[in-house]
Amino acid sequence: MSNTELAPPQESTASAPAKRLNWFERYLTVWVGLCMLVGVILGRSLPGLVEDLRSLEFGTDSHINAPIAALIWLMIVPMMMRIDFSSLLGVTRRPRGLLVTLFVNWLVKPFSMFLLGWLFFQGLFLPLIGEELARQYTAGVIILAAAPCTAMVFVWSYLTDGDPAYTLVQVALNDLIMLVLFAPIVGLLVGVSGLAVPVQVLLTAVAVFIVIPLTVGVLTRSALIRTRGRAWFEQTFLPRFQPLAVTALLATLVLIFAFQADNILNHPLHVVLIAVPILIQVYFNSSLTYGLMWLLRVPHNVAAPGALIGASNFFELAVATAIALYGPDSGAALATVVGVLVEVPVMLSVCAACNRTRGWFAAVSG
Repeated sequence: MSNTELAPPQESTASAPAKRLNWFERYLTVWVGLCMLVGVILGRSLPGLVEDLRSLEFGTDSHINAPIAALIWLMIVPMMMRIDFSSLLGVTRRPRGLLVTLFVNWLVKPFSMFLLGWLFFQGLFLPLIGEELARQYTAGVIILAAAPCTAMVFVWSYLTDGDPAYTLVQVALNDLIMLVLFAPIVGLLVGVSGLAVPVQVLLTAVAVFIVIPLTVGVLTRSALIRTRGRAWFEQTFLPRFQPLAVTALLATLVLIFAFQADNILNHPLHVVLIAVPILIQVYFNSSLTYGLMWLLRVPHNVAAPGALIGASNFFELAVATAIALYGPDSGAALATVVGVLVEVPVMLSVCAACNRTRGWFAAVSG
């Protein structure tokens, strides 16, 4: 998640200042760690309050936690308002890079994560975690992989001198595809992994966390740009949401870790074990995307963001869906939260690798 704006193309890489994340993005792993600490303390010291919050649902029998649903909306709606879906009119521009991104995101990423989850949780780590948690963790990492990253990709694209307009097309198209493919992929792979999938709950989660915020974001963006102008919308209106979105993210994490307090304290090793297949998947998918881009002679300013989209995840959606399907104190929810914990340092390492290998694409033209 990020509220960072698309950066303009640089005029000279020699004279340009070093690119940096803002203070929140740079230390996201630290904030997640602090939220984990605060949440676990609250979960153990105020169990009655935490249980009351856990019992609040968004609609009768929806299984969607109402406090977390409200907080997720405060993060996702501003994110959707930043995406200009009119950019899809240029979808045929340099189609090779876009096709590689879509191939990895939707035909490789969720299925490779399923295989890794099955290999580690239902194979190598099974004696350490047990059958039920093995299925829960597998479901969690599948949900994480089935939600390609959205706004945070703009940050990674900026750090690798990516083409901002092309990155926008990639993100916009992925969001639209998510409307159609997220639920079927999660339902299929989680079902095969051995855990029951409440289909109605899954469809409700997609409606609540994708369809509605996407619709609200698109309509709000269109109305405000039409009435107040693009400059006011992008420079005045959107920045007002940054503190709110950041606060909502941190509050969400505190609640999740409060709900997960017993799981974390009873199984601290499991956090490390969950991170293993997630890390492997990040480096596998980013390398595959980057390599295919190089083979197809895609320019570096398209290849690097494409590799980063294939590696990172829309963790707000993943966390919300796991909670809706299996509850805020489930192993599936914990697995998606571990994805948040490792997101920034791992993606920064992928950015660094892309920047170091820029020369590989020196002779490539789109």
